Amino acid sequence: MASEVITKADAKRPNILVILTDDMGYGDVGFNGAKDIFTPNLDQLAAAGTRFDSAYNAHPFCGPSRAGIMTGRYPHKFGSQFNLPTSNRSGGIGIPVNETFISEELQDAGYFTGAIGKWHLGEEAQYHPNNRGFDQFYGFLNGGHDYFPENFKAAYERQRKRGMNHTIFHYLRPLERNGVEVDETEYVTDGLSREAQGFIRQASKNKQQPFFLYLAYNAPHSPMQATKDDLEVFKHIKNEKRRIYAAMVYAVDRGVKKIVDTLKETEQLDNTLIVFFSDNGGRADYGASNFPLKGVKGSVQEGGFRTPMFFHWPQGVEAGKEYIHPISTLDLYPTFASLANAKIANTKKLDGKNLYPFLANNKSARPGEMIYALRHRKGLSQASARRDNFKAINVGKVWKLYDIEKDPGEENDLSEKYPIILREMVAEMEIWSWSNTQPLWFHIQKEGFEWREKSMPRFHETFALPKLN
Repeated sequence: MASEVITKADAKRPNILVILTDDMGYGDVGFNGAKDIFTPNLDQLAAAGTRFDSAYNAHPFCGPSRAGIMTGRYPHKFGSQFNLPTSNRSGGIGIPVNETFISEELQDAGYFTGAIGKWHLGEEAQYHPNNRGFDQFYGFLNGGHDYFPENFKAAYERQRKRGMNHTIFHYLRPLERNGVEVDETEYVTDGLSREAQGFIRQASKNKQQPFFLYLAYNAPHSPMQATKDDLEVFKHIKNEKRRIYAAMVYAVDRGVKKIVDTLKETEQLDNTLIVFFSDNGGRADYGASNFPLKGVKGSVQEGGFRTPMFFHWPQGVEAGKEYIHPISTLDLYPTFASLANAKIANTKKLDGKNLYPFLANNKSARPGEMIYALRHRKGLSQASARRDNFKAINVGKVWKLYDIEKDPGEENDLSEKYPIILREMVAEMEIWSWSNTQPLWFHIQKEGFEWREKSMPRFHETFALPKLN
């Protein structure tokens, strides 16, 4: 029966709810093996849906990753491969307005659309969520936020009196609703969950109109702050950083329960596609765990951009399944558009695949095709490419090759055993990199001085391989 559900042409388009966490480690949810962090509500949804074992973000950092989610394209293609600057230089820049967002596609297809939480895609009016396809927005425009209102309100007022209007670096800017500052009184994670409930109730007044909700929690991103009640749950964790981190993840899980209860209350759960994942890997120095993967946020090793993920949709996705093939968060754009019967313009160049037809038979959506990760820092570039079970990676001026299905921890280098496969993959990534554009901005201004060669620093050096004997 379940396979019939997933393959049938359902006349009613689903609601779509994206639940995005920030800097969550691959091993920090129960459905991926966490023992010390409790995520019962996420685990229940994952068990009743399809879990993705090899889901990758388009970039191992927050801003570029989100740009990929919204556009269905690698951020390197439109100059957004860095986070927005953490200074007043961020004021007039954002994701180019000629890059259509998935929210715009769904809005044009008749969806009621909402964004809640962290934006990080531009602060000026033309980049505002309300001008990028979202009917409703509640949250903050910058890349992070303090969690306790009593902390950030007073600090922000002090900054404002000094004439500092762009306080992106300080995580103090007031939350807003559709461009108007609001007086948030709750722990921010709880406030975002509350707003998600409100949006669902509002959307449910017209059940003939499907909704799209992009819920972007900033937890468990720094600053590391948790409520006393949530900390009390994790008294068994002796490491203070891990305990605070666990409590922040738990707050998200608590919120998910409230949201699911609201979907049940409004009789929307059965026809709502819930997609859960993180924007990149976790930071071990803040208490996260990417086990069993190597690497952390910012790295093109598996732990930097491989994410926990599941689809839950009782009317459309099989329960208790694991999809083992590599996918990308770039795939969400064409998948959502297809389910919504949205008409993507012929001029729109997507890097993702429509996953939905491949879920029932558990076949790869991209056999023989690559998923890329490219991160630039201090004049050097880390690069990786995943093709089927193989992954080619360069994080230290030397290319290595791994069978990532058998070796997710990237321990056993196979470059000498399969030199031809490595060369093919590196050559293909080099060709892909030629089509990238130079950045429109740099996270740290001095990084721009290293950008002298083609579409990335030290282009030829990055893709150099030793000669075969």
